[in-house]
Amino acid sequence: MLPEAALAEDSLARSLARRIHAFGPITIEQYMREVLTHPRHGYYVARQPFGAHGDFITAPEVSQMFGELIGAWMTHTWQAMGSPQGVRIVEVGPGRGTLMRDLLRAAGPMRAAAQAHLVEVSESLRGTQRETLAGSAWDIHWHRSFDEVPEGPVLLIANELFDALPIRQFERTAGRWHERLVDTDEHERFRFVRSPQPSPAAALLPQEVRVGAPDGAVAEVSPDAIALATRIARRVAQHGGAALAIDYGAMQPGARDTLQAVSEHRRHDVLTAPGSADLTAHADFAVLARAAQQAGAHTQGPVFQRDFLLRLGLAQRAAALTRVNPARQDEIASAVQRLTGDAEMGTHFKVLGITHPALPALPGFGA
Repeated sequence: MLPEAALAEDSLARSLARRIHAFGPITIEQYMREVLTHPRHGYYVARQPFGAHGDFITAPEVSQMFGELIGAWMTHTWQAMGSPQGVRIVEVGPGRGTLMRDLLRAAGPMRAAAQAHLVEVSESLRGTQRETLAGSAWDIHWHRSFDEVPEGPVLLIANELFDALPIRQFERTAGRWHERLVDTDEHERFRFVRSPQPSPAAALLPQEVRVGAPDGAVAEVSPDAIALATRIARRVAQHGGAALAIDYGAMQPGARDTLQAVSEHRRHDVLTAPGSADLTAHADFAVLARAAQQAGAHTQGPVFQRDFLLRLGLAQRAAALTRVNPARQDEIASAVQRLTGDAEMGTHFKVLGITHPALPALPGFGA
């Protein structure tokens, strides 16, 4: 077992250790799922991680402008769809509800034709979202999974969601892919080990990565991300609409190790005190786009978040807010820099559009 002090402090660590001792090493995918969504001790179940007093800040928490531009984008897309009735405005992984609040404020023309749907597994965060959206004139519903959202045309946003979905990792050794697993060492601490035999699950890796990587390379794939992108794309293709996936990650497939943990805005050891820190891995936009296309949707982008927001009119919106609130000029300028700066979110984050095949090129993805 783990040292008594660690067990006394962390019942999730105790649960994981017992599982490993009983059944052997677990995959990183299993480890991440338990750490993030364990029904009692999971990071997103037991904590409020968002904002300056949490562990990280997302774009909607940086400025209201982010959500307002997403709302304007959705309104334009709805009009390009022919302004249908019964459209579902969906956010998957809505955090504190800040993005949904701001985008609904900018999506007023759709109010009589649309419902808002939030997909959230954490009861604690659902409570926070209800507080954030209290007094809204919109018809708002909550669900535990995207599959529960009623059928109909959909306008969906997933902001910093795909990076939080569990991954599997593989190491190439002597020309074969072995899976990276989580075990305990002789001192009863969590550690990474390799599967003793090559893993058939490596077939999940993109072929260009699986075949071309050198020995010593680490590669990763998220079956959950592929499955969710597929379900979203299938809904869009069958019922109409569009979705935006905004996240940090790579535009092209490749062998890389991006698993990391963050606590109080600082890096944290991935295997220390599970449940106390956020676990993430970079989104693979090439894999997400391929999954969406195979499900019958079209894709637009990915493009840098900087370019997407500036094409939607971020600079003009910032200027308008500054005219109304001149005392907030520096704050507004700082927010624009945070959202678009090359050393900040501007190029680290990308935007992928998943659209019905009949839709034209949409704002943000072209000149």
